[in-house]
Amino acid sequence: MSIEIANESGVEVAEGPIVEVARYALDRMGVSPLAELSIMLIELEPMAELHERWLDEPGPTDVMSFPMDEYDSARRPDAPSSGPALLGDIVLCPAFAADQAAAAGHGLADELHLLTVHGVLHLLGYDHAEPDEERQMFGLQAELLADWRAQRAAAARSARERAADDRLLGTVGLGEKEQ
Repeated sequence: MSIEIANESGVEVAEGPIVEVARYALDRMGVSPLAELSIMLIELEPMAELHERWLDEPGPTDVMSFPMDEYDSARRPDAPSSGPALLGDIVLCPAFAADQAAAAGHGLADELHLLTVHGVLHLLGYDHAEPDEERQMFGLQAELLADWRAQRAAAARSARERAADDRLLGTVGLGEKEQ
């Protein structure tokens, strides 16, 4: 899966976890590994322009999704591929998201991860215009985010345990020999 990220927001953010959470959500949703996604982080003014141009709403917003190809979830998994699917673009506005993060009582990184999953779901055809759609989309969003965080925490725990084991084995002379 090809995921490109570009930060033109002027806000320092860790791009790796944003790509990781997007990849995790796409994998969990059964999107082809040939799919392509672009994530852009932009400033308030360009986000306000996009928001007004495409949704006819004033001011900036936190995330917008721009699908390129209609995702065909009904296609059989064993059907021949017609090539990479261009899912589209997710546009994030860290400056706007920072205020939301503060109001929600968590950090900007957590907010950007949530917004990335939200954007992925929009690209896959989910919406929250109606109460039933909102419950389904936000429930799936929360599940994907929680599972990604749990998987990430387990991997970090495992890495810490391996490092502690390596230090201990090295102390007793059973570590890997240097060549």
